[in-house]
Amino acid sequence: MTSTRLLNIYTGGFLVFMFAPLVLMIVSSFNNMSPPSVTEWHGFTGKWYAFFWMEEGSLRADPILRSLDRDRFVGCFGNSLFIASIVVPLSLLLGLSGAILLTRWRSRANGVLWWVLLSPMLAPGIVLGLSALVFWGRLGVNAGMFTIVMAQTTFIAGYPMLILMARLQRQPVELEEAALDLGASPFRVFRRLTLPYLAPALMSAAVIAFMASMENYNTTMFAKGGACTFATEIGAMARNPNGHPPVINSVGTVIILLTVIAAAAHTFLSRREAKP
Repeated sequence: MTSTRLLNIYTGGFLVFMFAPLVLMIVSSFNNMSPPSVTEWHGFTGKWYAFFWMEEGSLRADPILRSLDRDRFVGCFGNSLFIASIVVPLSLLLGLSGAILLTRWRSRANGVLWWVLLSPMLAPGIVLGLSALVFWGRLGVNAGMFTIVMAQTTFIAGYPMLILMARLQRQPVELEEAALDLGASPFRVFRRLTLPYLAPALMSAAVIAFMASMENYNTTMFAKGGACTFATEIGAMARNPNGHPPVINSVGTVIILLTVIAAAAHTFLSRREAKP
């Protein structure tokens, strides 16, 4: 067996390992059976998708869907959007500050600062959630939406910092130094030179921070108190002793579809901009 064939077999096996579960999840989301299955087919249906907008009478008539709390699920999704709307700007601000500090401030302490700022990303989510719960509890703040925001921001800020650092390290420092020599204030240099240069990286960092906030489970689970989010509610539904409802599969399918559409749109726009 040649090395090329061995590499092809490995690549094929890796792709099957990665995407086969997603394909099975999508197929089972159209099966009229709960818990979801692809080996036992009970007919094609779209009711697992219609769960979110079907009439109350139809919802109560279905023996599976009537056991689910639609209003709570939608409310938890709204909580996640609200949390992300706060976590993303905070993470971008903190990440930008850390990136500028590590790339522009030359000191022997840079190595220590690097590990200090990145340490939340390396810590287990359970530890971050519990530490946020204990810290804010000592200050008299009960667990809830606020502690979720603080716990998520603690480690999500590391992602924008790494992305913005990579961008800043490619920016010619001489441009900033020349602008300062010509009399521009540091704020004006940042606003007119650095910030426009960082705009693409800021957009990418915002998308990644949003996705990290929406899908976060471990940290949120231990910091949420009586609140709920999109991820924790799906986790609670998945722990059903009788098997998780196929509604979870339909939600996952929609997320995959939106991801593919967004990736395709980004690729199309990037290629169009690259054309002369």
